[in-house]
Amino acid sequence: MNTTAAARPGDIDTEVSTRRTFAIISHPDAGKTTLTENLLLMGGAIHLAGQVKARGDSRRARSDFMKIEQQRGISVSSAVMTFEYEGITCNLLDTPGHEDFSEDTYRTLTAADSAIMVIDAAKGIEAQTLKLFEVCRLRDVPIITFINKIDREGVSPFELMDEISGKLALDCAPMIWPAGMGGLLKGIFDPEHDRFIPYDKLNEGKEATRLSGNEIANYMSEEELATFRDEMELAREGMPKFDIESYRAGHMTPVYFGSALRKLGVRELLDAVKRFAPPPRPQQSSVRLVQPNEPKVSGFVFKVQANMDANHRDRIAFMRICSGRFKRGMRLRVSGSGKTIGIHNPTLFFAQDRELVDEAFAGDIIGIPNHGTIRVGDTLTEGEEMTFTGIPNFAPEILQRVRLDDPMKAKHMRRALESLAEEGVTQVFKPQIGANWIVGVVGRLQLEVLAARIESEYEIKVGFEAAPFETARWVLSDDPAEMKRFVEAHRGNMAEDRDGAPVFLAKSNWELGYTEEKWPNIKFSAIRERVAAAA
Repeated sequence: MNTTAAARPGDIDTEVSTRRTFAIISHPDAGKTTLTENLLLMGGAIHLAGQVKARGDSRRARSDFMKIEQQRGISVSSAVMTFEYEGITCNLLDTPGHEDFSEDTYRTLTAADSAIMVIDAAKGIEAQTLKLFEVCRLRDVPIITFINKIDREGVSPFELMDEISGKLALDCAPMIWPAGMGGLLKGIFDPEHDRFIPYDKLNEGKEATRLSGNEIANYMSEEELATFRDEMELAREGMPKFDIESYRAGHMTPVYFGSALRKLGVRELLDAVKRFAPPPRPQQSSVRLVQPNEPKVSGFVFKVQANMDANHRDRIAFMRICSGRFKRGMRLRVSGSGKTIGIHNPTLFFAQDRELVDEAFAGDIIGIPNHGTIRVGDTLTEGEEMTFTGIPNFAPEILQRVRLDDPMKAKHMRRALESLAEEGVTQVFKPQIGANWIVGVVGRLQLEVLAARIESEYEIKVGFEAAPFETARWVLSDDPAEMKRFVEAHRGNMAEDRDGAPVFLAKSNWELGYTEEKWPNIKFSAIRERVAAAA
């Protein structure tokens, strides 16, 4: 898709009020990607949702566009999808569920104004869900809870809400209530609108019926109906009433029950995003709080993706617009380098598909094609010198040597490593002594993904083996002579990152601690600051 999106009329305030930028977070296998697909389907963005565990062509989930994602049925990269729903522009951020890719998820959450938390009805709150929730809490990101897979045997709805209240310290307000679970599932109750939505195994989309009418007797016995109505009433009386201000402040979560696979409760969830999720919020910068309706454009880069189009070796920087009316062709200042660049081909995304966009507003996510001039954490403005805060950096926890099967492809491998490292998910180091490159990652699955991508995108086979190092620290000093003396004294431990900055590779934490104590005039940093790189 390579058409030009038509500009939408309206002032900044009106446009901002119609934006909903939200992320979906969950533990692996909770059904996050299936839910994402069906939200897109409900929004009219696609005509066929790809089930993650389906076979053949239907397996290829639209939000999982990498080959390894399609093969394994997991998300390993954050995807951005924009679609319209009943007058609202939804910017949906699908995040990896696996903990080895948590840094990509953490950065993506900085670009979201709200989140949908997906919980497996049989498993409840799992470890990764808890971690991601804590990230949302640090930023006061409001959360809508979707308890998925109620078509399977699961934990009692009351126990699930007690677990949410206990573990997450959130007030739960039940908005949709299940009529049974697993083999006894009859449908879901929507008491606010006096509706009953029948459970349909064949996804034939049976029409909802009124709770107060007689037609509901076609779906359940009088005894079952009385039981489920009593449960729903108990839930509503025993739990606090939904309060939108408490939700937007991050103290309350509206709870929706459903089945993403059966499309049960998905439309009600999307309606909740439209009605309750906040429009773009003010963003804190290094100098002031930036309001979304300000006239000047500003934004920050939370993700870089290489080779979305493998034929052109492209590199796309994902920028969350924080203020102003962005127009195609604008020139913006990049905080990391201080340079001003023209943005002539900004794109809106639908997973791997994209379209050129003429205008965008606060809350929108646009892609900026570039050749390595824009990096994760950069702020782009119409000239103002400031940097948006809160975008995390991560220190590598696993260091491995890169083993190249064909030595004749050493130069190609270097380009591949440096290109993929610009995404901010892996670090690459070139030791001063020895020819082997070293990569640093947070989780082991990242190494598998890195090898798979290098093979599929660059046609180079690589492997990884243990390196004699376990810790990496960037080194700085105000005294050039002292810095030179340190580097010469530790040549066996020294490496350079892709910018040529010196890095100390320690064989153990003890060695690092001893070195830091012995060299008080050398500063050791666990992360590489872009400002230092620009300097």
